[in-house]
Amino acid sequence: MIYLFEIIILVFSAIIHEYMHGFMADHLGDTTAKDAGRLTLNPIPHIDLFGSILLPLLMVISGSGIIFGWAKPVPFNPYRLRDQKYGAAKVALAGPMGNLILAVMFALVLRLFPGLDGTLASFLGLIVYINIMLMVFNLLPIPPLDGSKVLAAFLPAKVQTKFFELERYGLLLVLFFVLFASNLISPIINWLFQLLTGY
Repeated sequence: MIYLFEIIILVFSAIIHEYMHGFMADHLGDTTAKDAGRLTLNPIPHIDLFGSILLPLLMVISGSGIIFGWAKPVPFNPYRLRDQKYGAAKVALAGPMGNLILAVMFALVLRLFPGLDGTLASFLGLIVYINIMLMVFNLLPIPPLDGSKVLAAFLPAKVQTKFFELERYGLLLVLFFVLFASNLISPIINWLFQLLTGY
């Protein structure tokens, strides 16, 4: 049952993540996500069969220690953003910030109601943990993760072009990190979880 909870939390957290990308793009003048029907919290348009269901299920069952998955990326057109210099970085950052907001909200519930039933407290803690994990993971500067787009905004144009060429190897780079280097971010995730929840 806990596996099912983990996957449900991951899927809905990833949907909030993608919604926030679209929300920020819309706020900055690009209506691409809204026009495509993706500026919605309805999970159906966002779910990716492999990234939202199959891969997370495999990772949970295998006991990998990190849950990795994604929703369908929300489309946006960087050339329609009012802020041409940092707009794409703001759109990229909005996704992880959406996960941080969720983590803080549910961590506050745990702090304000310390006498919660153990099962409910564990469930809320899982929501906090998964959202922290999504935030930290997506902030890694590995193309095509959000952190790479934030970093790119501060790179010289020529370096930026070369940097984004790595996106063709994006899935391989991300899977390599998940399989062989995810333990590098575990201490950060655990520290933030303890900071927010006090556990």
